[in-house]
Amino acid sequence: MSNLPDWLPAAGNPPGIDPQAVVTPTAPEVIARGDNEMVLSMGPQHPSTHGVLQVVLGIDGEEVVRAEPEIGYLHTGIEKSAENLFWNQALTVIDRMDYLGPLTNNFAFCLGVERLLGITDRIPRRAQQLRVLFAEMTRITSHCIWLGTHAIDLGAISPFFYAVDLRENILDLIEAASGARMNPTYLRVGGINGDLPEGWLERLDALIAKFPARMRELRDLLQTNPIWTDREIDVGVISAEDAVAWSLTGPALRASGVAYDLRKAYPYSTYDEYEFDVPTRTEGDSYARFLVRLDEMEEAMRIIRQVRKKLEPGAVMVDDPSIALPPKPAIALSMESLIHHFKLVSEGFRVPAGDVYSAVEGPRGEVGYYIVSNGDNRPWRVRTRPASFYNLQAIKKIATGNLIADVVVMLGSLDPVFGEVDR
Repeated sequence: MSNLPDWLPAAGNPPGIDPQAVVTPTAPEVIARGDNEMVLSMGPQHPSTHGVLQVVLGIDGEEVVRAEPEIGYLHTGIEKSAENLFWNQALTVIDRMDYLGPLTNNFAFCLGVERLLGITDRIPRRAQQLRVLFAEMTRITSHCIWLGTHAIDLGAISPFFYAVDLRENILDLIEAASGARMNPTYLRVGGINGDLPEGWLERLDALIAKFPARMRELRDLLQTNPIWTDREIDVGVISAEDAVAWSLTGPALRASGVAYDLRKAYPYSTYDEYEFDVPTRTEGDSYARFLVRLDEMEEAMRIIRQVRKKLEPGAVMVDDPSIALPPKPAIALSMESLIHHFKLVSEGFRVPAGDVYSAVEGPRGEVGYYIVSNGDNRPWRVRTRPASFYNLQAIKKIATGNLIADVVVMLGSLDPVFGEVDR
């Protein structure tokens, strides 16, 4: 007996087939696509998520059909920590939220506390100018890290070294003035912590002279690079309507055609005295966000040059012994100065009861603080409005319909910093 299946002939040709016939090949039958979705976890350890972000991707082949960002892996409780510190001590944890733009965090917090204290108009002019100067230097350093790491995401290593070299030059200046590089806590309620050291302005002049050539190099490396443009153009498009509906701010909003910038809309410190443009694009894709940030670096240096020209001599802290520490030489000569110093260091100062929302234009967009005081020497409540937290939510929509590799491009173009996302 044969062990072959009943439907298979024992020998010869299959029934009904003429071996002499000419066989014409036909196209394979197209199989209808069914539910073929697979769940892929991107992160939280993935190097291209720019932090401890997990994006749960639903994919059909290489195409993303849904994307859900999962945050919370970096939670540090910074806002609660700030509520248990003196008003000036809180600055040391607040500048660790957006660790790439720490001075802008301090800037927003100080402006809010000063409004509660009623001393906004008493901040020395030199302190106001230096705040703007350091805020714009911080904007450039933040964009340098964004540009360098975003280029690495797409396979280009050289722009990282060019960008970080420029950033190091600026961090050298920040360190010379404040004593620290990454989290300088240079701002204080009432002004800034100490004037510029001798020779600092000459070093700033060297940076100003170097900047144009370095920006040309960065643009030449990427702006017309065919690989770069192929990966960026028409990827992650955000319409102006969606950008506003999702509360996006900063370059992510302005790249969609909405020219909203707090430095223009609600000028603070001395921003209304400087001439600068708000870079915008209308395409709303990753390449538009790339161009807006490059233009912002140019505009930030434009502001720095104007501050350098207009910088005036004078005090850098408000003249109020109940808020500002007395000068060090005075402590050795005056008992009253010594007492003021001791009380401020051991007890801090008290802020009248009230609440305030204060915001500045950070590297990623609107950085705001809602601060509540109950009249104590510590904040009663501190709540942050971080730009990255709001901008990141756009990934849920723009990732759909793109490839897995495009998710890396879109995340980099949004420039999230997870110290302020998770807090």
